[in-house]
Amino acid sequence: MSIDVDDPEDRTGEVTLAFSLGAARRLADPAATFADAREWSRHVGVVANDAEAVERFVDEAGIDNDYALRNWDKWGTLGDVYEQTDAPRTVFVGTSAANRRVATHVGFEYVPIDEAAEKAGWALSDVERSSEPGGVSGFVDRLSRAVRDRLG
Repeated sequence: MSIDVDDPEDRTGEVTLAFSLGAARRLADPAATFADAREWSRHVGVVANDAEAVERFVDEAGIDNDYALRNWDKWGTLGDVYEQTDAPRTVFVGTSAANRRVATHVGFEYVPIDEAAEKAGWALSDVERSSEPGGVSGFVDRLSRAVRDRLG
C-alpha cells in the first residue's frame, strides 16, 4: 500500500497532494508548508525515484510523508496513490516537464511549484536545498565539492 497514515478516517480534506522531491526542496520552510497543506488536504507527501533521498529529506525537514515509498519509482507510487485515495482531487506539485508527464499519465493534476506556492502563499527558497541525483545542480554541487576538496 502506498498511502501510509495512522488514521485515514480523520483525513477529510478535498485534495491528495504529492510533491516531487525537487519541488519539496524548493520550499523555504517545508514543515510550515506541510502543516498548512494538511489543513486542506487528505494526504500530503513527497515522491521521487530515490526512496532513500526522500526519506533523508523528510527526516531533515521534520515532516511526515503520507506515502510509503518502497523500492518503486514515482510513476508507480503516484499510480498506487491515485488508485487508493478517495479524495475528490489529486494534485502533483513538480518542477519539470517530466513531472508533468508523470502526473498526467497517472491521472493527477499537475501544478508547477512556483504556481502552487503563489496560490497557497508558501515561501520558496532561491535554490533547492540539495539536488536530486543526476540533476544540473547535482552536477554543480559535486563539482564544487571536488574543487573544495582539492583546494582544502
